Amino acid sequence: MRRLLLAGLLLCATTAATPALGSPEADTVNRFFTEALEHSPAYDHLRELTTRYPGRLAGTAALDGAIEWAQRVLGATGVDRVYTQDVMAPHWDRGAPESVQLLLPSGRVPLAAAALGNTGSTPPEGVTGEVLMVHSLAEVERLGPAGAAGKIIFYNRPMPPRFAYTFDAYGAAGDQRNQGPVVAARHGAVAALVRSLTLAHDDVPHTGNSAHPVDGPPFPAAALSTVAADRLAEALAADPHIRVSVTLHGRILPDAPTRNVIGEIRGSEFPNQVIVVGGHLDSWDITPGAHDDGAGVVQAVEVLRLFHALGLKPRHTLRCVMFTNEENGLAGATRYASIARQAGERHILAVESDSGGFTPMGFNLGSTQGNAHERAQRWRPLFEPWGIWRFSKGTGGADVNQLLLLGVPVAGLAPDSQRYFDYHHTAIDTIDKVNPRELNLGAAAIAALVWLVDTDGL
Repeated sequence: MRRLLLAGLLLCATTAATPALGSPEADTVNRFFTEALEHSPAYDHLRELTTRYPGRLAGTAALDGAIEWAQRVLGATGVDRVYTQDVMAPHWDRGAPESVQLLLPSGRVPLAAAALGNTGSTPPEGVTGEVLMVHSLAEVERLGPAGAAGKIIFYNRPMPPRFAYTFDAYGAAGDQRNQGPVVAARHGAVAALVRSLTLAHDDVPHTGNSAHPVDGPPFPAAALSTVAADRLAEALAADPHIRVSVTLHGRILPDAPTRNVIGEIRGSEFPNQVIVVGGHLDSWDITPGAHDDGAGVVQAVEVLRLFHALGLKPRHTLRCVMFTNEENGLAGATRYASIARQAGERHILAVESDSGGFTPMGFNLGSTQGNAHERAQRWRPLFEPWGIWRFSKGTGGADVNQLLLLGVPVAGLAPDSQRYFDYHHTAIDTIDKVNPRELNLGAAAIAALVWLVDTDGL
């Protein structure tokens, strides 16, 4: 009997903590989605950002223009304040177009390639050498200088397709791009080539950041498209001594000034407590950056517009942060977190959208104080009518994770991930790859989560 009574009390407590469909909470959540689907300007904002300011890497005129654009767009949402934070960020320049050519007896065969961020240049005439294909950093370490010196190291481990969530596949293969060139340089290689981090099989190379040797000059390294990587692997199978010519022009310049862009609605009850919603304004130099992270930027702006359009005054200060320099340094996020710490600001939540503008499936939540994703589960019935059901343990994204280190609960929008790495860090990350309805659903989902935390706490 005591067990039955206890079970009944627990059921009642759970039911009371979970808002019912048709409740005032459900009505407000539904209003966010309706307003976003019927009236959102987010897709128009995204078109303007990606068309007028592609290639928004730190140190470029494109990013400078986007910063001015962001201030205008935020100001038009009816926020109480728009301002910027000065940041000094790493500045890498790709230089002239890269060239990677397979040298066959019948002639030179171009291989689609893109230099990796923070990597260096070859001599003007390029470097030519035999190719050593490996599938891990450990292989290069085992070979050492005796096997790697003078070679072009070719990392050809694909992203494993077995993962349901493609970001797990990205993480499983990412060490080749992130650290592979440094390992190749340490053992005397003359250049490195890396299979693009994508599950697509096409001739589009994917750039991305790479470490550079701390005790030497930047090392020349480039990503090959998956088609080019397979072509090179086939050539090596036919002739293990095949040679490749690599010409790259990358250079690291002195740090460049840039800015975070911030807009906020002041809290009606707790103005000194902050909820952040954000994305990163920069993109790689070769891409319009529609999914990465133009979508996240315009969704963050839309969250503030939705609160204003619905006449909802947040209890806590709601702050939209467009972080600068996420792609090749995280200087904007580091600067924001440093200022927040020095000012003694209390952040109660930081949400980031940096996984593309696809159909929202849920959120990844993390906290140093406990299981934020389990506490958020009580709101699942409010989101399920909109196809959003996943509240998983995780982190909020690279920018807001700087706040997680300070003890702030974080969340990241988790859209359908299956197509994201088809476009990630490429020239084809264009607005036509973004569906307006999916984009607006994601913005509404973030706004609803922010409102629930603002009114009910996490």
